[in-house]
Amino acid sequence: MRQAVVGIDVGGTRIKSALLSSGGAILGESTSPTPRMLRDVLGQTVREIVASLVAASSSGGGGAAVAAVGVVVPGLVDDDRGIGVWSANLGWRDLDLRALVEGHLDVPVAIGHDVRAGLLGEHRFGAAREVADVLFLPLGTGIAGAMLSQGHLVRGSAWTGEIGHVVVVPDGPACRCGQRGCLEAISSAAAIGRRWSEATGESGDAEHVVRRLNAGDPLAQRIWREAVDALATVTAPVVAAAGTELVLVGGGLVRSGEALLGPFRAQLQQRLGGRTDVGVSAAALGDRSGSLGAASLALDLLSA
Repeated sequence: MRQAVVGIDVGGTRIKSALLSSGGAILGESTSPTPRMLRDVLGQTVREIVASLVAASSSGGGGAAVAAVGVVVPGLVDDDRGIGVWSANLGWRDLDLRALVEGHLDVPVAIGHDVRAGLLGEHRFGAAREVADVLFLPLGTGIAGAMLSQGHLVRGSAWTGEIGHVVVVPDGPACRCGQRGCLEAISSAAAIGRRWSEATGESGDAEHVVRRLNAGDPLAQRIWREAVDALATVTAPVVAAAGTELVLVGGGLVRSGEALLGPFRAQLQQRLGGRTDVGVSAAALGDRSGSLGAASLALDLLSA
């Protein structure tokens, strides 16, 4: 029976999971709805996911013995202590995630942040392989960042990577954090759709704005330009300070392709004084990056 690990990426609506061999081969993956009141059933939910993945791998003629589990969540996370400091989406504060999960398993558990895990997944399995200094920017409902420095994931404090709440435009659009003009209120996929709807009175999301952008709509062009400019304004000093080689863009917004990456690349280059040595690329793993990154955290437990 093969030794294996499980990585679990807990989201507000879905839980993505992956079973990996101790050598990093992907043995199985699954997606399931996030239960209501997850904090009350987290350990039981993880146990059921692990059992389901193992059963599925065994039915294929293999069989796996899980030796470690990684669980990653959104919000503010203390990786070392395994604490969910705060999550608006999942409704907890100062929750001992590691204790809750380990109480239902007989293997060690690694706890991490979903965006940092996403970068780890891209570094091990995706678009950031063999790149030592990377900034990962998933652009979706919100915006956070994660950084790889000389091949090591930067953890810092629980607030590490919360670039979405840097104020870019004082007195700008209201942000859900209570401030005005945050990057997240201008450049996230949710903000782009919301700004279009507020300006036109029509219902529309970021995908709709991209379609209008491609059709030459002046309002869509302005909203898009402002979003890209704000993103480059916040990203450039991070890249300059950290010596970043690659800016990896993920999240739903990256599906717009070069409509986003082209102007972002140009604006970032301009703010870096014309430097052309910083790459800007799309992430490769999509919504699988978090679960594969969580599994990577579990693999690291085995090698520690």
